[in-house]
Amino acid sequence: MTAETTTLDLGPQTRILTRLADGVRDDGLADPTPCPDMAVRNLLGHLTGLAVAFRDAARKDLGPTTDTSPGASVPDIGPGWREQLAAVLGELAEAWRDPEAWTGMTRAGGIDLPGAVAGAVVADELVIHGWDLARATGQEYTPDAAALQAAHGLLAAAAAESERDQGMFGPVVAVTADAPLLERAVGLSGRDPGWSRTA
Repeated sequence: MTAETTTLDLGPQTRILTRLADGVRDDGLADPTPCPDMAVRNLLGHLTGLAVAFRDAARKDLGPTTDTSPGASVPDIGPGWREQLAAVLGELAEAWRDPEAWTGMTRAGGIDLPGAVAGAVVADELVIHGWDLARATGQEYTPDAAALQAAHGLLAAAAAESERDQGMFGPVVAVTADAPLLERAVGLSGRDPGWSRTA
């Protein structure tokens, strides 16, 4: 898989995610999300874990945080999760501002990959899970344009290299060619852009 991204400031997208997390109501933590088998609290736990893993991947600080598969356990949140998520998202963005993060090899989720690919992957995670969180909690969502471009490029490349319309995260959901870029990225991620928490 290739990634066109060389460097990208993840700060705008991490700030958008922080605002979305701030808008989550405590009584909505058990609500469903577009991610199968994940309630809002599990999605927030996943975001926290991936922020730590990709922060350390950017720093080439390889170990338990970068070696563990994201599917190894169901993520959850604990007390102070809002502050924790905001902090690690900020650290993630800062780590990827170092040009060295985008060079050489690193590891995330137990997979070795080039730094530039890892940067594109985390941009994709932040964009798509931002959509997941916004949809699950009824919030408006406009991702950072540069992060969205990187996410779409990665997802499109993955779908083009696979067979039977399989994307990185499952079967691609067909979206019209003239649909907004976010909807096309969501479809490539294996999600239905029309997903609603009330459906």
